[in-house]
Parts: sequence; structure tokens; C-alpha cells
Amino acid sequence: MDKQKFSSPLSLRDVQIKDAFWKKEMELVRTEVIPYQWAALNDQVEGAAPSYCMHNFKAAGKQNEERREQGKEFREPVYTFRGFEALPEDPAHPEDDKFYGFVFQDSDFYKWIEAVGYSLTQHPDPELEKIADDAIQIVCAAQQDDGYLDTYYILNGKDKIFSNLKDNHELYCLGHLLEGAVAYYQATGKDQLLNTACRYADYVADYFGPEEGKCKGYPGHEIAEMALVRLYETTKNDKYLKLAKYFIDERGTRPYYFDQEHPEEVKKNPDGLRYEYNQAHLPVREQDEAVGHAVRAVYLYSGMADIARLSDDDKLFEACNTLWNNIVDKKLYITGGIGGTHIGEAFSFNYDLPNDTAYAETCASIGLVFFARRMLEMYPDSRYADVMEQALYNTVLSGMALDGKSFFYVNPLEVLPEACHKDERKFHVKDIRQKWFGCACCPPNLARTLSSVSSYAFTENDDTLFVHLYIGSDVKKKVNGQEVAVHIDSAFPWDGKVTVSVDGANVPLTLALRIPGWANSYTVSADSSEYTIKDGYLYITRTWKKDETLTLDFPMEIQVWNADPRVREDIGKAAVTRGPITYCLEEKDNGTDLHLLTLDWNAPAFVKDSVVAGEPVKEIVMHGYREELPAPKAGTLYRPIQKAEKKPVELNFIPYYTWANRGENEMSVWVRV
Repeated sequence: MDKQKFSSPLSLRDVQIKDAFWKKEMELVRTEVIPYQWAALNDQVEGAAPSYCMHNFKAAGKQNEERREQGKEFREPVYTFRGFEALPEDPAHPEDDKFYGFVFQDSDFYKWIEAVGYSLTQHPDPELEKIADDAIQIVCAAQQDDGYLDTYYILNGKDKIFSNLKDNHELYCLGHLLEGAVAYYQATGKDQLLNTACRYADYVADYFGPEEGKCKGYPGHEIAEMALVRLYETTKNDKYLKLAKYFIDERGTRPYYFDQEHPEEVKKNPDGLRYEYNQAHLPVREQDEAVGHAVRAVYLYSGMADIARLSDDDKLFEACNTLWNNIVDKKLYITGGIGGTHIGEAFSFNYDLPNDTAYAETCASIGLVFFARRMLEMYPDSRYADVMEQALYNTVLSGMALDGKSFFYVNPLEVLPEACHKDERKFHVKDIRQKWFGCACCPPNLARTLSSVSSYAFTENDDTLFVHLYIGSDVKKKVNGQEVAVHIDSAFPWDGKVTVSVDGANVPLTLALRIPGWANSYTVSADSSEYTIKDGYLYITRTWKKDETLTLDFPMEIQVWNADPRVREDIGKAAVTRGPITYCLEEKDNGTDLHLLTLDWNAPAFVKDSVVAGEPVKEIVMHGYREELPAPKAGTLYRPIQKAEKKPVELNFIPYYTWANRGENEMSVWVRV
């Protein structure tokens, strides 16, 4: 690896998003999603599944008060397993000293506070900051004197902490605590939650590690690895980097640590690989296929990329690149979704990408964005940014309704409402977004990602600003101690025109501008002698004067795609894209029985301005046919083959992220050709 190419995200304080498209999404998060989710965390959303998140922190804080008041008389809870999700016997009257919800329920607050921190960097809001500060007081009051902080075990019995790392998510909750604490500290300068996070991280660092007497375990659900790196980069405390590296290096080594916790797994498969679901079947440098739970996988790969960068570990980088290629070449939906099966919310085998039973969890695409950005930090290759853009504009945005008040956990590529309600194999697929989830990882994950989108758009090193995503922004960058202002105006995702203005006052600066993989051509207002092209980036190095401007144009053409023939579900079908947006057919525009439609991909097509549930979009209109089959005869399920009549029709494609905002109806990304 060439460290001179390494880059890092800009501080969110140095980027102000002014982009018409993304600013709208961020304002939606600020004005609708963050308040809505705060109400959900406090069980105040009528008709939504209770969260119990803040209930648990308050109960743990109350227990701490009782422990201090009673001293030696206090009776510590003795661990009793109450299920992966604990619910009150009387839902109307939960007991105020009991833990409820999933074992990872704490993490919902941590993701919420992370989103709040990011939002405050773009839009200071004293009222929201006061709510966050008061909530932080509640959370910090739950921390134990030794630094431990996980309400599941605090309330159920600390005698069994770290006894089921594979399943019970303590280190996952730690990771989200670290992410949220760093984000809030960087946004506000307030360190109460950061100090709490450091105390818990210190406790974990004393508990785990290669040293004699320490636990040799590692997270069952990954995220602590990349979160510890972020804590290290904020505090400069090597302890956190060493712990992250230990978790990466130890994972998947033999004898399996999880065998100690789960000897029954050995009996099931005594001679083979175990723990593929947790990506703990092989040491990470030997893994060459993305397997298991898709969210866990891309969180792990993100942590691996962080450690590869900070440790200058070429072998680990190559493992990351191998896993990246396996996902993108064999396991990626055209919407940027990953995870082909609901069984284990997991990657399926290579080229198995079913449309109507797809899982494609919102969190998994968010994790893919994390992974892509970290690969870009090590090596600026546009293929990473292409996938990052694909996921953000499609599956990530699809995870939230256009009004910000309902959410998808699963993002299929084909939906028949009747099947969602009657076919048990498709019960995981919803045809309308849900108000909330008991397992509510996706909504707060969306909020924190959309609020920090600039950290994926831009990275920097000493003399270069990398523009990975064309998002209208005002960017501040220091070069040789001098501040340079870079202004980007973009019409993405509907138009490919971009203007980049630099106020440099004779400062040397390199702009690295991504050439999108979907762009068949482009123009730039610079002489070819002024730039070089490498790995999909156009590098322009100048000593910039005041108010110098570049213009770029990436024509957004309608493109029609086939899948690799090994993707059996898509044989004889095509998908339509334009720029970074994947399109779909919806019943509202095309009538029922979408499977009877055929696309004439050779016929002229055009783009028109349209509106979907109040969202201004570009709609694609193409020529096609609807099969008109003979009327069925009573008692005849099958009949001799005959030529079907085809009626010419217009096919109206809308952006995939906007589907299911107009009530229940059929949807399909892939259409017969």
C-alpha cells in the first residue's frame, strides 16, 4: 500500500451541505426522523412496537441509586435468561426494574445520539441539544462503578457478562456507544458521553486480549472493531487500536473461541468449518467469500480495512479487496442491496440473487457504504465509490419513506402484495413501510448515515481533496497552513452537470474528481495537459487563484442492463438505470400483473419530469407490450401452448427509492425483454 495515497474524511464541521437533493434528506432527518425516533425510543409512538430502550437505561440508573443507598444490603440480580427478546407479561404495565426488548436494545439510543451529533454540525439546534444532553445524563447514570455499561446484563445479572459473545451483543452495543459518543463530542465539544464510552472501552480492554489471563473472545456481531479505531483516532490512546487489532487477528483462529460457549455447535459439525454466520469460520486473512449475516460481514470488513490502513498490513488489505470483489462481482443487487436470503439475514451462494425473496437489509447497504469509504481511504479507485453511490441512492434511501415516518427493514426487487400476506416464505417482505420495529436497527442507522453523508462524499490528504460523490457543498480544506474554500454545485442525481469553484489565493491543491462508472462520456473545462486520469479519478493540480471554476458534465443516459447469466432469476429480463439511480415498475403507473409486461429495449425512450408522492423525480418512459392471454377455462390449469397476443403499452419507470409511497401495489425492478 502507498501511504501517500491514504486519505481521511473531512470533519463535518468543514463541510456544509447545500445540495438540493441531499439537504432535503438531511432536513427530513432533522425535522421528522430524529424527533420521531426519540418518541419511539421512549415508547410514545401509537401503533408502533415498543422500544423499551430508554426504559432500560432508567431502570439501570435506578438500580445504581438503590445499590448506593443500600450498600452491602443490596442484592445483585442473578442472571436469568429471558429470551433474545424479553417482553412484559402485561404489555400495558411493564415493570420499572426489568429489562425489555432485544439484547441489543441499548444500541438504538447510541445510533440516535450519533445522528443528533451529525445533524448539529449542519444545523445548530439548542432545543434538540438540550434533549440530547438530558438523555445522556440518563444513559451515563446507568454505568457501573467499574465502567461496565450494558443494561441487558446490569438488569438481568452481571454474573454472566461476556459469557455469550456469539449471541448477546455486548461488544456490538459497545461499538455503537463509541460511535455515538465520538460523534456527539466532535459536534458539541461535550465529553460526558465520550468519557463514559472510554471508561467502558477501558474495562473491555482490560478484559480481552492476548495477555495471560485475559479472555480470548471477540465480538459475535461486529462493529466494535471499526468503532475502537474511531475512538483511537479521537483520543490517540493506543489501547483502543490494540484492542481493535486483537479482535481482528483473533477472529476465526483455532480452536474456535465460540466452541467454549457453545459446545453443541461442535457436535453439529465436528470436523468442518463452523461460525460462518459470524464470519468466524476462518482467520480473516484467509477469508475469500462473503458469507453469513450480511450486516455483520460488512461491519467486519470495514474494521479490517481500518486496521489494514493503520497497520500498513498488505495481506489484510488484499483480504479486504478479495472480499470486496466477491460481493460486487457475485453477490450485489443492482440496487446496491446485499444479502440474498432471509435465513440468517445472510449472503447466499454466488450468483443467487432472488428478487421476490431478497433480504437486502437497509443496514447491510449502509455497512457496504462504510466498507467502500474505508477502501477509498486506502486506495482511491472509483469502483469503490461507484458501489457506494449505488447503495446510497437506491437501497439506503429506499429504507425510509419520502415523509421520513416509516421504514423498510427489507428491500426486495419484486413485490406482489398478496404473496407478502399469504406466502410464509415471503413474510419478511413488506409492501408498505413500517412505523417502527422491535428490532429497530435500520431507522436510527439511516438517520446517522444520511446526517453524515458528507463524510462519504469527500476525503482528503495533505495536498489533495478527493470528490467521491457530487453533492453540492461548501468545503474548507487546509493546505500548508492556508485555508482553501471549495464550492461544489451539483444537479445530481437528475442531471450530470457539476461546477467546482476554488478560492485558493495562490495555494497549490490537487482536486481528484471521480469519473462515475455509469458515465459513457464526460466533458471537463480543463485542457488535457492540465490533468491526469488514474483508477477512475481525474487529477487536476494547480496553484489556484481566487474564484477559479471548473465545469464537468456527465451525461445521464438511459441504460438497460442484463444480469450475468449465472443469476438464474434474471434470465430473459432487464433492469433500467439512469445515472446513479436504479428504476422500477410500479402498479400505480403500469396496472396489475407486472409479470405480463415486456420491454422493447431497442425502441426510443425518453425522460420526463414527474412527481411521486410529492417527490420531484425524473421518470423514464419506454415502449413495451402487455401479454393478453386467452381467458381461463373452468377446470383447466394447463393448456396447449399458443402465441400470446401483445398489446403495445408505455412502461413508466420510477426511481426505486420512491416505490411503496403510494399505498400497496406491485413492484418490479427486472422486466422481461
